[in-house]
Formats: sequence, C-alpha cells, structure tokens
Amino acid sequence: MDIYIPKNTDASHALKKTTHLAVAAHQDDIEFMAYHGIAECFMKENKNFSAAVVTDGGGSPRSGIYADCSNEHMMAIRKQEQKTAAVIGDYTAQFFLNLPSSAVKDASDKRAVNDLKEIISQTCPDIIYTHNPADKHDTHVAVTLRLITALKELNYRPKAFYGCEVWRGLDWMCDNEKISLDASERPNLEAALLGVFDSQISGGKRYDLAVTGRRLANATFSESHGVDSYEKIIYAMDLLPVLESGNICEYVTGYIDRFKLDVKNKLENLK
Repeated sequence: MDIYIPKNTDASHALKKTTHLAVAAHQDDIEFMAYHGIAECFMKENKNFSAAVVTDGGGSPRSGIYADCSNEHMMAIRKQEQKTAAVIGDYTAQFFLNLPSSAVKDASDKRAVNDLKEIISQTCPDIIYTHNPADKHDTHVAVTLRLITALKELNYRPKAFYGCEVWRGLDWMCDNEKISLDASERPNLEAALLGVFDSQISGGKRYDLAVTGRRLANATFSESHGVDSYEKIIYAMDLLPVLESGNICEYVTGYIDRFKLDVKNKLENLK
C-alpha cells in the first residue's frame, strides 16, 4: 500500500486530520461518487477529505493514444491522474492499495480487508463514502463488501456511511429512503476533477459528461411537484444499518422489495 500526501505535510498528522474518507475500486470512482465530501472539505480547516483506491487500474479499457499502453504503463498513468485529482481537490491523503481486481473479488484474500482496517485505524473518519451494494460492477460490490468486513472487524462505526452511485444509479429507490447528497457547489472544481482522467475519457468513455448529467437529472427529477432544492444531486444508500445487520443481501434486496411494492400499489390504485 502506498500513501500520497498532496500537501507535503507529516503523514501521521495528515491522516489524523481526516474527517471524510472515500473508499473506491478504481481511479476516478472517488470523484464520481464522493464529490459531496470533496466539496464539503475543500479548503476547510476543520474538515479534511482523504481517499483510497483499492485496485491497481491495470485492466482498464484503452483506445486512441492509450491503445498500445501495457498494463504497467496504464497503471502508472492512472495513478498519476489520481494524484493530480488529489492535488486539485485539496485531499489530505490519497491511499493506493495496488491490488488486482481478482484479489478484491476473492473473499478468501484478506489483503484488501487488512489494508482497509489499517486505513480506518489511521484516519478514524466521521463520514465514509463507498460504492452502493446494488452496483452492477463486480469489483465495486466486492470493495464495498471488504470495507464492511473491515469496519465490522474493527467494530468501527462512523457517523455516516454512504453507498453511492457509479455503475448503477439509485433513482429507483423509494424517495423516503434515498439520501440526497448535494453536489451543486463549485462547478469549476467538479469539472476540473472529472476532466483529470484523460486515459478513460479519451480512451472511449465520456464519464465527465455522464456523471454531470446524472447529477443534474437527479436534482431535476427528484420532486415532481416542487422547484428544485439543489442543482445537482448524488444519491446514496444508507449503509450504517449493515454494520449491525448480519445479512447484507436481505438488507439490499429489502430496498428492491419496497420499490416493487411502491410500483404495485400505485398501479393498483390508479387502474
């Protein structure tokens, strides 16, 4: 595991200052799902944002000028992009676990859990952002499961624990169960962070446009009978109950069951 301290301060002091922590599968996921925390901490004395990328980025798709990059070269490029984002976003610390996706998806491989336990013990964050467990990307879901395991083994309970949108939106959740994270602040900072990851954007995916579009759509369609409260919203699932519950599958599918019931009741009432 590597640690990058953008402000070039003492590492132990920087880690202890952390109030918000994002744990993501890949380089760029942090900026996609945890912008609420980045903006909330930006240039603040009493709030400090740190982040961890679990995988090494070696298996990412590539085209254009990146088409001939080896895995090793692509890993180096993506790590540098993430470091640049950490500087732009005023992060307190950026962790790199440097694990292959295969290791993260293997529940018997304890490296991710052990590294995450070390990070949590060093930072003691109040707020944690990660992938939502209903995400369609296997590695994203695996990272969330390893993080939950690490928190349970440490018996660590943050004040808030958010499962956020990346490879599946959460607009389908019942309105009273969605957590709406305001992503409206500092659109210039948002654009700068999303634009850092040229290896992915030029490589064939306009993540910068898609992420901004989702945030705008979430805000616009959040309330059908009222004006918008926010310009941009990131939806999240509350994961704090998972730290007490023994069955994450039942917890997550419970949201789906309640959504199904909501749709069924509406149809029955209006037919």
